[in-house]
Amino acid sequence: MMDKTVTAGVILIGDELLSGRTQDTNLGTIAKFLEPLGVSIREARIISDKVEIIRDTVKAFSDRFDYVFTTGGIGPTHDDITADCIAAAFDLGISERDDAIEALRERYSLEELNEARRRMARIPDGASLIKNPVSQAPGFQTKNVFTLAGVPQIMRGMLEDIPHRIKGGAKIYSINVTAEGIGEGDAAEGLSDIEKDHPGASLGSYPFFNDELRGVNFVARGRDKDVLAKVESKLHDLISALTP
Repeated sequence: MMDKTVTAGVILIGDELLSGRTQDTNLGTIAKFLEPLGVSIREARIISDKVEIIRDTVKAFSDRFDYVFTTGGIGPTHDDITADCIAAAFDLGISERDDAIEALRERYSLEELNEARRRMARIPDGASLIKNPVSQAPGFQTKNVFTLAGVPQIMRGMLEDIPHRIKGGAKIYSINVTAEGIGEGDAAEGLSDIEKDHPGASLGSYPFFNDELRGVNFVARGRDKDVLAKVESKLHDLISALTP
């Protein structure tokens, strides 16, 4: 089993995210996509549509993580500047690419490929295209950075062209145990003891409550299934001791 921890950073680009007009769902989708590939997200950041911010954040993330995913800013409008910023981050040129035009031709006729739509065919030099089965306008990979659309449905479609590009690490497994009728504080000491006794397992508690019911979801994550099985057993013992 590969022991290397493979890391990723996610950059969510768009003033609409920072203003609250748009609620992000892409981070969760990317995290669930990466987990079975053995890649752990270490940081996610929401940034504005500013050239220097996008450029500098992409470069910093590329240096720090094995893989970087950006979403947003690769559409046909004047403020879709992500492609130019990716090129700037790596000191690359950028130009309209024939293969990107060919991908767009699956959706648009030559007459429909106006100047605005042709912007979506501008790709940093040396980048490889990422297929877009939803709207055909491609994403692209530049070094270890995957540049994807911001629209969730399109972004999910683009992810299908990425697994073969990822060299993952050890897969992270998880177990979930639900307890009803107790709160986080009731289990805090016991939970800490379980984690201390089982190195390699990371435990978290997530409370839920409404007018009729309260409880806690306990989640344990780790690379060793046997250790997680022991943790699961201990969690059931803890819950039994805390509930009537």
